[in-house]
Amino acid sequence: MTGRDRIVLIGIVVLAAIAAGWMLVVSPEREKASSLAAEVSAAQTSLSTAEGELSNARAAQAQYAKAYAAVVSLGKAVPAGQEVPSLIYQLSQATSRRNVDFNSIVTGSTGSGSSAPSAGAVASAGFSQMPFTFVFNGGFFQLEHLFQQLTAFATHTTSGDLQVSGRLLTIQSVKLAPGTAPGTPGSSKSGSQGLTGTITASAYVLPASQGLTGGATAASPIGAAAPSAAAGAAPTAATAPAIARVTP
Repeated sequence: MTGRDRIVLIGIVVLAAIAAGWMLVVSPEREKASSLAAEVSAAQTSLSTAEGELSNARAAQAQYAKAYAAVVSLGKAVPAGQEVPSLIYQLSQATSRRNVDFNSIVTGSTGSGSSAPSAGAVASAGFSQMPFTFVFNGGFFQLEHLFQQLTAFATHTTSGDLQVSGRLLTIQSVKLAPGTAPGTPGSSKSGSQGLTGTITASAYVLPASQGLTGGATAASPIGAAAPSAAAGAAPTAATAPAIARVTP
């Protein structure tokens, strides 16, 4: 074998060794590196998504207390239960500010008058209606201001916000009649010949299947169980009206 043949043979052996090393070592490692690069890219995508969700969660957490307070404020307008004592207290506070006597409150349907369009709109939202009849004694302007305040317990502003200062009431009818003479029991606080104002109105409660906050608390969405729905049932027309006489 000549020297040239030896050189060619050595070159072939070296090339074969290089090819074998490539196929046995380098190529699998390159495939592994490519697979790892794809996994890293997917992990980076998942990390970016998780960071975005974390940012949204932190923003929602920062707004949660405010949103919860807004829900509770709405619960003042449409509570989960009937809350008649609370309604009487709100009316007493309003009449005290307007120098009007809160004479009586009658629960249940007392007439066959049709509901106002706004009452039908509220009822279509799924709220249970609670019909009431309120009787007030006072002067004309005092009663007028009081009636305006009652309808403004829950108002929708022109900017789109909802302002809640009391129970949501829909007034179906207002009747005025001469009141008692001054100085007699039940006379107006204004000390002059007054009027008796009778209001037929509806309050509302949440459906029996719903709770105000769904068990959430101000600290966390996961909280105590939802309030019992048994107290949220509205009185039916067949229920005998209950009369509460209010002492001025």
